[in-house]
Amino acid sequence: MAVDYTVIVVYLAGMLAMGWWGMRRAKSKSEFLVAGRRLGPMMYSGTMAAIVLGGASTIGGVGLGYQYGLSGAWMVFTIGLGLLALSVFFSARIARLKVYTVSEMLDLRYGGRSGLISGIVMWAYTLMLAVTSTIAYATIFDVLFDMNRTIAIILGGSIVVAYSTLGGMWSITLTDMVQFVVKTIGVLLLLLPIAVIKAGGFSEMKAKLPTEYFDPLGIGGETIFTYVLIYTFGMLIGQDIWQRVFTARSDKVARVGGTVAGTYCLVYAVAGAVIGTAAKVMYPKLPSADAAFATIVKDELPIGVRGLVLAAALAAVMSTSSGALIACATVANNDIWSRLRGAIKPSGGNSDEPHDEVKGNRLFILIMGVAVICIAIALNNVVEALTVAYNLLVAGLLVPILGGLLWKRGTVAGALAAVTVGGLAVIGLMWGYGILANEPVYYGLLLSLAAFVIVSLVTKPTDAAVLATWRERLAGRGAEAETDAEPATVTQ
Repeated sequence: MAVDYTVIVVYLAGMLAMGWWGMRRAKSKSEFLVAGRRLGPMMYSGTMAAIVLGGASTIGGVGLGYQYGLSGAWMVFTIGLGLLALSVFFSARIARLKVYTVSEMLDLRYGGRSGLISGIVMWAYTLMLAVTSTIAYATIFDVLFDMNRTIAIILGGSIVVAYSTLGGMWSITLTDMVQFVVKTIGVLLLLLPIAVIKAGGFSEMKAKLPTEYFDPLGIGGETIFTYVLIYTFGMLIGQDIWQRVFTARSDKVARVGGTVAGTYCLVYAVAGAVIGTAAKVMYPKLPSADAAFATIVKDELPIGVRGLVLAAALAAVMSTSSGALIACATVANNDIWSRLRGAIKPSGGNSDEPHDEVKGNRLFILIMGVAVICIAIALNNVVEALTVAYNLLVAGLLVPILGGLLWKRGTVAGALAAVTVGGLAVIGLMWGYGILANEPVYYGLLLSLAAFVIVSLVTKPTDAAVLATWRERLAGRGAEAETDAEPATVTQ
C-alpha cells in the first residue's frame, strides 16, 4: 500500500498548497466569496460538476447500483437533471443579479423583509450538507489507513477547513478543478472499465443477475419521483449551487458551462450504477450496499491505480464539503449575523466604521468548519440528517424562490407565509410520518405553494419601484458597482 499512500498524501498536500495560493488572490469580498465573478467556461464547468458530485453521488451511487442495478443511477441522474434545468432556464438571470446569497435575491425581489428567516432555513440546510459530507471521510480513511472514525473526520475536515479558510472561493475553485480531473480519471476512465472487465463483461453480468437489475425503472416510480422532487428541485435553489453560479464571468458562461456540467453528471450517474452492478456480480453477499465501492477498489485494482481511485472518492467528498462549508459561512455571516448586528447596533453607533469583509468571512468559515467537524463526530445517522436538510430546503424555500422568478404577483407576505408554513409543516409531518417518509416533503411543498398563492393574492402587490429595480437587475442593469472587485484577467 506504500504507493497508494504516497498518492493520497501528495494529493492532500496539493490541496493545502492550493489553499495557500488562493489566499494571495482573495483580497476582496467578491474575490473571496465568488472568485471575483470571472470564471470562464472550462473552470466553471469543472467546478460546478465537482460540487454536485460528492460522496453520496460516488460511494452512494455505486451502492444503489449494487442494490438495484442500472436503475440505481436515478439519484445522481436527477441531480444532473436539476443542474441542467438550473443552467438552461435560470442561471443567466441568477448570474446577472450580482448578489452573494439566495436570501439577498429574495430581499431584492420582495422588498427586503424575507432574508433573515430564509437565511436561517438555508443555513440549516448547508450546515447539514457540510456535516454529512464530512462524515464520509471516516469511510474513506478507514479503507486507506484503518483509521479511527473520529480521527478520520478531524483529519479530512481540517484539510478542507484549512484551504477554504485561507483562500475562500478561489482556493475551493482551484481544488475543485483538480478534484474534477481526479474523479474523471479515477472513476470514469479507470474504475468503470476495470469493474466491467473483472465482472466478465455485460453479457456475463446479464447472465448472473436478475432481469430487474437491467430495468431502467426497477428502483420504483415513487422513489424516482421523490428523487426528482428533492434533488432536481434542490439543485434549483441551494446556496451552495447558486454561489457557484455567481462565479461565472457572464450569463452565457453560466448557461453553457452549467449545461456541460449537467451532462457530465448524467454520464457519471450511469457509470456509478454500472460499477455497482459489476460489484454485485463479483461480491453478491456484501453486508452493506455502500461497501461496494470500497470493496471493489481494495480488492480488484492494481497498486497505484487503487490510490488514484481512492483519491477520486476523497476528491468527491472534499468538493461537496468545501462548497457546502463556504455556503454555510456566507449565509451565516451575510444573511444572519450582519442583519442581527444591524438590528442591535446602537442608534448612535458609527455605521461608517470600516469593516474587513474578507477577514470577517474567513473567520466565519473557520467557526462553521469547527462546528461542522464537532457535529460530524457526534452524529450517527447521516441519512436522517441529510433528509431533514433537503426536506426543509425544498418545502420551505422552493416556492418563494421560483415564485419570485416566475410570478410577478408574488408578495413578501406570501413569501414569508410559504417559508413559515412549508418549514413548520414538513417538521410536523416528519414527526408524524417519520423522517425518512416521502409524505412530509410532498404535503409540505403543497402547503407552501397554497400559502404563497393565497397570501400573495389577498395582500397588497409588491411596490412598483421594487419590481422595477428587480427587472433592471434581472436584465443585468442597475447593479451597484462592486468596488471591492479588482480588475484581473478572466480565468478559463
